[in-house]
Amino acid sequence: MQDTSKQYDAVIATCKSLFVKKMSDYGCAWRILRLPSLTDQIFIKAQRIRGLQQNAVRKVDEGEASEFIGIINYSIMALIQLEKGVAEQPDLSNKEATELYDKHVAITKKLMEDKNHDYGEAWRDMRVSSLTDLILQKLLRVKQIEDNKGKTLVSEGIDANYQDMINYAVFAMIHLNE
Repeated sequence: MQDTSKQYDAVIATCKSLFVKKMSDYGCAWRILRLPSLTDQIFIKAQRIRGLQQNAVRKVDEGEASEFIGIINYSIMALIQLEKGVAEQPDLSNKEATELYDKHVAITKKLMEDKNHDYGEAWRDMRVSSLTDLILQKLLRVKQIEDNKGKTLVSEGIDANYQDMINYAVFAMIHLNE
């Protein structure tokens, strides 16, 4: 589990570095995005990963790793949107956005550690393609919950699904780095 924690932190450090750089370039323009728009951005990235995994020919010179990073960062943005609500104009400083990023990463990592304890790190024996499929399944669940105006009868809410997508994407990145 100690290796997993270090590997998790290394993946998140890469993702956070890109997030911070994009905040310097664009500010927090993403604050105007509604949750379905963020969900669709994640969906596009997951579909591209699946296409890369299934197609023999690649026409764009970017691999799966950059798409998994996008899934992680967009999912964290979605968790921030769930907490703060959608803004009409960018309303966070880089410092505030980074603090929120760190807060949601810490919550999500704790969830990973708890599940890893109970499941015995079963993800280590999974294929990256299976993790991609699980992310796509979570996205379809989120879309259904969004269509149901956020209401569920017995299922986890949208936040838990975004957290799972982050963790699956981190696991995929760990696999790709090994």
